Amino acid sequence: MPDIRPSRRAVLRLTAASAVAASGLTAIPAYADEIDYTARKTFDDWDRLFQQGGPGQPDQPNDNSNRDGRSGMLAWSQSYVLLGLVRMYEKYRDTHYLDRLIDNADQVLAVRDNKRGVKDYRGLSLPAWRADHPYTTGYATLADGNGQPLLDLREALSYAEDTTITVTTGARPDTFSVQLVNTFNNRTVTHTDLSLDPASPDYAVSRIYATAPGPLQLTAIDRRAVPRAGDVPQPGSYTMHCEPVIFAVHTGMITYPIASFARIVLGSPVLRRRYLRKALEYLVACREAVAVHDWEYRDGGYLIWPKSQPLAYDGCEQPINQSVGLGQTLVELALATRDREYRKKVAAMGRMLAGQVTVDAGDAYLWHYWPTGGHIYDGFVKTGDPETDVSIFTPSGGPARQFEDISHGAIDVEFAVRAYRARLAFAAQDMARIARTFTQNVVTTDADGLPVIHTTVAGTTVGAPSVAQQAPRWMQANAWDPQVHAQCLALYNRYQPTPERDGQQAIGFGWLLANVAYLNWAS
Repeated sequence: MPDIRPSRRAVLRLTAASAVAASGLTAIPAYADEIDYTARKTFDDWDRLFQQGGPGQPDQPNDNSNRDGRSGMLAWSQSYVLLGLVRMYEKYRDTHYLDRLIDNADQVLAVRDNKRGVKDYRGLSLPAWRADHPYTTGYATLADGNGQPLLDLREALSYAEDTTITVTTGARPDTFSVQLVNTFNNRTVTHTDLSLDPASPDYAVSRIYATAPGPLQLTAIDRRAVPRAGDVPQPGSYTMHCEPVIFAVHTGMITYPIASFARIVLGSPVLRRRYLRKALEYLVACREAVAVHDWEYRDGGYLIWPKSQPLAYDGCEQPINQSVGLGQTLVELALATRDREYRKKVAAMGRMLAGQVTVDAGDAYLWHYWPTGGHIYDGFVKTGDPETDVSIFTPSGGPARQFEDISHGAIDVEFAVRAYRARLAFAAQDMARIARTFTQNVVTTDADGLPVIHTTVAGTTVGAPSVAQQAPRWMQANAWDPQVHAQCLALYNRYQPTPERDGQQAIGFGWLLANVAYLNWAS
């Protein structure tokens, strides 16, 4: 008999699923039923697969022996697995998911810096998780023939450790030339006939500062206590290395679901009988971790990168999502402890975020990646002296006024809804506008009537399927418009993401588990 099954294109055009019909919303095309993303079994099967290993697992700490771990994979993979387990418990009330969270959280907490005896760039060993390459500033120390340090070259461009430095002799005996080649970013910088004489017009520190930030965001610092005539670095090859920093957003992403566990257990007499010890242990761990960033917090409800922190924009405000990324944990701690300081910080962060949003013509919210009115959004210039510059590692920068992207915007939404639920910030109208941001600006349809996703909250540029994979992380807004769930499910049914089929990296795998959990949670 001839094959009379409808084509996949025809299947993709079928009428909307029950989630849309039940809500009385306009129908969205349904898709092939190869995978049920709202099924508990889908999450459970993929969670077991994740446990088999790969980057982002708790036993791969961010230290210098593991490049994936060094890049914050606990924050950008394992944290989503933990969050998925929280949402699966909330959906099914099965303590299996709390037990699974304990399995992973114990391993995550066991690799905090103070447990491993490793230090950040300041020499401090703290109860959080450091990261370096590719995020932090790169350093290379040029030395003389006796190994005495002469000059530090500092690269603020990301992936600094993919830079090789070649030093050659200059046109004169007391000069030298440097060439830096970053293979990841495919950028090259050359400075010829530099001098280490501070009185020379070719003094390396001054000449490099004059061209900063440049393609590699390069600056230099003289390492000599007493300059000596004729100092030149030994010719040869040098490589960059990155100093470790503890990022507030990493701390927030990792501790948020762990703090959620504590809040859930402490709020349930039944769960307290089984999990009280763990809940109290996790509460202490989360409080210690967020306290690491007290020095970065400002009363306006935002975080800064303190000046001289080895980051590209030291001295500047952190992106909105990075401030409220830590705010997610603060909400859970405020609920679990009733500590007034946590409540004050959450309320301040809520006011900060509320002050960043504007209302568009469709009564939806728009906001930017960098906080408006900040140094990076407005831009800043060199003063002529690194001591009075805004930033040591990037003497001038911006303006950077891009709208918030979908992935980082999901962190903002998670914080906003949780702060609203805790009655610490925002109003119902704010939540409805956030939901409209998703349903009107983020998700759209292509020429064939099939759902696609935009890359930013302003609806700019259609994103790739990998961007669509992030959509369910906006699910907290579903309570104000069930079409959020329907549109997310439509995107997943269209693109059918799986860890095996797409060959996704483990970082995507973590997202996938959280997103499938959210598709279960709101179904």
